[in-house]
Amino acid sequence: MKTKIFCSLSLSVAIVGSATTNENTAVAPLRITPELITQFADEMATNNHPMLLASRARTNAAAAGVKSVRTWEDPMVRVGAMAAERMMRMDDGDVFYGVEQKLPLFGKPGAMRKMAAAEFAVEVAAEDVQFQTLRSELAIALFRAALADESLAIAEQDLDWLAVTTKVVEEGYRSGGTRLMDVLTLQNEQSRRIEQLKTDRDKRTQAVLAVNRLLNRDFAATWPTLQLPPLADVVSYSESLAGYALRYEPRLKKMREEIRMAEATVNVARKERWPEVSVGFENRTYARANDLRSTEFMVGFSIPLGNSSKYRAAVRREEEKRKAAEFETKDYEQSVREEVHGLTVKISAARREALLYRDQIIPRSEQALASARAMFESGGALRDVLDARRMLLEGKLMYVRAVAEQYEMLSELVLCCGLGDLEALQMISAGADPKTETTKP
Repeated sequence: MKTKIFCSLSLSVAIVGSATTNENTAVAPLRITPELITQFADEMATNNHPMLLASRARTNAAAAGVKSVRTWEDPMVRVGAMAAERMMRMDDGDVFYGVEQKLPLFGKPGAMRKMAAAEFAVEVAAEDVQFQTLRSELAIALFRAALADESLAIAEQDLDWLAVTTKVVEEGYRSGGTRLMDVLTLQNEQSRRIEQLKTDRDKRTQAVLAVNRLLNRDFAATWPTLQLPPLADVVSYSESLAGYALRYEPRLKKMREEIRMAEATVNVARKERWPEVSVGFENRTYARANDLRSTEFMVGFSIPLGNSSKYRAAVRREEEKRKAAEFETKDYEQSVREEVHGLTVKISAARREALLYRDQIIPRSEQALASARAMFESGGALRDVLDARRMLLEGKLMYVRAVAEQYEMLSELVLCCGLGDLEALQMISAGADPKTETTKP
């Protein structure tokens, strides 16, 4: 009797699996690829993401700052009148006016212009850091959304299996072929899976919402089913990979631009010690007769003697800031090297874990499930079937999680190396230089 029940169960599960497959093939899932990530990154850049707009505004402000540096200061115009006896006013003039102009000497305007240009370079690098960071976050969000879809599909298949199994065992119980304990156990498993499925769907909604936020789309925008890419190839740590990261890591490039800006600021502080020189003239006129009485030409300059210690302190301050920027850059270089090594270790571990579940644990779990079914036909416990089924589902979930984790780490490594996509990372692993390859005709 139990053999007939289980044969009916196997047939029903096969029908459910076929129906699920047909339903999934009706709407093909969207597989995450490097080209797709690049397409979404371009959409993020052109869809007015607030953080990119903020970085762009700072860059525009720095560009305007370069143009705002003046070579010639505004001239100073002086106009006045003298109150005195008439004879004195007739002799010296009672109205005077003049113009005074500072001269752009000692390279001060040029130093200010170089400092503004260095600040602009820093903001350009900061904008690139922001875009690269958001692109990495977008890739990770896409992989997590695909993981949520993969996990949801596995959970739905398990619920379908439990629904069919529960129905068949309930029919067997009514006919006296199965125990009440088996029926109640399956009903509990089904109820627990229904609640877990609700949580999985909420997680999928949250994962899609994160992608919509990065793309600056409506939070309620719908998405097709996302699918993880195949397991990636091995990415091993090498000095060439670390050297590439040290050259092109976005934050490191920004820190080097900050060092150049600090050097330009030191140069400006040194120029401040030079005197300010101005030239001008002044005319005196007797207003009643409108006669010019005298013309004076003047040369003025400041004497930076009393504040010499202050100027030296200002130069020392900017030099110390430059040293601090250099030390921070050296420390971050070591941090980048460590991060590259750590990411390659995590990527390798995730790949080995995925291979373990795909090639060993999942096949063995399928064999265990088949054996438990055979034992159930011979009078064994239903609990063994459920345990074997749970072990198989856990293996499938751990496999897709390992694949998603590998690609998340790869996305972080792409950011660390300042690359555009995963394909460029594979080129570095193969010994090629993607920067050189992209410039070839």
